[in-house]
Amino acid sequence: MQDVVVVFNSGSSSLKLTIYAFSGTVDPQVLLHGEIEEFPDHSQFTAKDAEGKRLVQEKWSETGLHIFSHLFHWFEQYSGQGRVLAVGHRIVHGGAKFLQPVKITLDTLKQLDKLTPFDPLHQAATLAPAKAIFEKRPDILQVACFDTTFHQTIPEMARLLPLPRRYAEHGIRRYGFHGISYSYIAARLAETNPALAQGRTIIAHLGSGASLCALHHGKSMETTMGFSALDGLMMGTRCGAIDPGALLYMVQSEKADWKTLVTTLYHQSGLLGVSGVSSDMRILRATLAQSQDTLQRKNISEALGLFVYRIVQEIGALTAVMGGLDGIVFTAGIGEHDQNLRADVCQALAWMGVQIDEAANAAHAPVISKIGSKIKICVIPTNEELQIYRSVLPFLDSGK
Repeated sequence: MQDVVVVFNSGSSSLKLTIYAFSGTVDPQVLLHGEIEEFPDHSQFTAKDAEGKRLVQEKWSETGLHIFSHLFHWFEQYSGQGRVLAVGHRIVHGGAKFLQPVKITLDTLKQLDKLTPFDPLHQAATLAPAKAIFEKRPDILQVACFDTTFHQTIPEMARLLPLPRRYAEHGIRRYGFHGISYSYIAARLAETNPALAQGRTIIAHLGSGASLCALHHGKSMETTMGFSALDGLMMGTRCGAIDPGALLYMVQSEKADWKTLVTTLYHQSGLLGVSGVSSDMRILRATLAQSQDTLQRKNISEALGLFVYRIVQEIGALTAVMGGLDGIVFTAGIGEHDQNLRADVCQALAWMGVQIDEAANAAHAPVISKIGSKIKICVIPTNEELQIYRSVLPFLDSGK
């Protein structure tokens, strides 16, 4: 077995990993994809090869940090004579200090821990694998890659929040997220369409978490997420931008505490909250097509309509910030696979000169706009894991 680089992409309830064969190139061979799902009383580990063939599925009685003992045991069995050269991690928040990928040390972990109040649900989850590996195998090179890094080019004016200055002094400002995905898409655009990459492009990262990024000259000018990953677009279970008065109402009239607010805004809102059915776009569309319940169909239709409305609304705002628009790139789970969503957004933007090619859209083609469209519409699959791998390479080359 050859030497490998492991990449972790952690969520609040699942842990995904990809193992790459180390070759020193920016396009390595994928050996396997793995996922650990946590349930109240157990964890389940599944690994598949690059073609999607299941290699293993194991149920572990342990949860939390204890799962890494099992995971390392499996790594050792799988790698044989090979070595794990490095581990790359998606870390949600880098704050104002960490503006580039960084080698993980005990001091680094302590500093990143201090950012947990900025995103209590995701920061702790993305740091967990790094902590466990550092404790068990401190000899292995680990690299932290931040979702906030790509947005360091946003103008200072766009970072400010209209709050008393004491909050800014404590780091309460707009950061932006999904930066690893945006960094990958920006690089792909530079390869496939240099003119568009240097132009005014909006990248639409639409998945269970969703945001937009205004890209100009290959750099982030603005994004819809701000201080937290809760801001901006309506999402699967997250509300996105909301009138703070609604929160004051919850606190005053419903006596909502911090836990209630977190549960409501992060887990019960978005597509799930408005539809009352699901946060999964595929389930919503299937239910809408099959359901005979008039109220249920109405709620689902409004959820889908509001999802599109918020995207179109924010595209308008980002277009104004850039002073025009040359292209839109759809990416991530919904953006890449939901042709109806793309068609609805493009139809709403027809006044801007957007013309969509229905056949190309149905085929999920790389370019789905008509030749005469004033704005080019593309579909580019994102690959956060590969972007993290590429960020790890300089640390291996330099021996940092």
